[in-house]
Amino acid sequence: METSGKKPHINVDYFEDLTGRIDKSTDSCASSEGEREDIGQRIKTIRESKGISLDELSHMTGFEVELLASIENCEVQPQLGTAIKLSKALDSAFGRLVSGVGEKLYAITRKGDQKIVSRSTSQKGKKQAYTYRSLAPEVKGRHMESLIVQLEEAPDQQRSVHDGEEFIYVLEGAVSLDIGDDHFNLEPGDSAYYLSTTPHLIAAASGQATILAVLYGG
Repeated sequence: METSGKKPHINVDYFEDLTGRIDKSTDSCASSEGEREDIGQRIKTIRESKGISLDELSHMTGFEVELLASIENCEVQPQLGTAIKLSKALDSAFGRLVSGVGEKLYAITRKGDQKIVSRSTSQKGKKQAYTYRSLAPEVKGRHMESLIVQLEEAPDQQRSVHDGEEFIYVLEGAVSLDIGDDHFNLEPGDSAYYLSTTPHLIAAASGQATILAVLYGG
């Protein structure tokens, strides 16, 4: 996909210094911190605590049982839209699935304290789609999730549709964004706000890109 050669009007190096580089690593049920449960483990724990079978969860979300089992076994890392749908079906806070339960009334997150929350993959788990850091996982009862997301090129062209709203701000690289029938190429300094009920797909236009994303699960 072609990207514009126009020079960004902001200092990209500043944002790289601000956010840091998110390194790749292999996915596993052990979280990046070595302590927190993986998102698949959290989904399984909540599902079993509510007495919901994989078949029932499949009917509630429209996801195949095989995909749900792969997520719980950490073979596939769910993308954020998938996590939002699962949180709705399980009547659980979106943030609890993505980054765990917080215990504080507020959060001040220093650059050096940012921790990788999860790596999302394509539905077959063959290719990484993006990696994200939660900026405020400590806040209890939060309704929004603020993330630094490192995007990869889209492993597939499957669009996401779910409840909620999303705001993104491009920090670094070129971003490809499809919303409904419209397509946009975004550069550092560009932003977008859209209702998540509109089919959408966001990815790096080429190589990698980094964005700030604020998601409201609805």
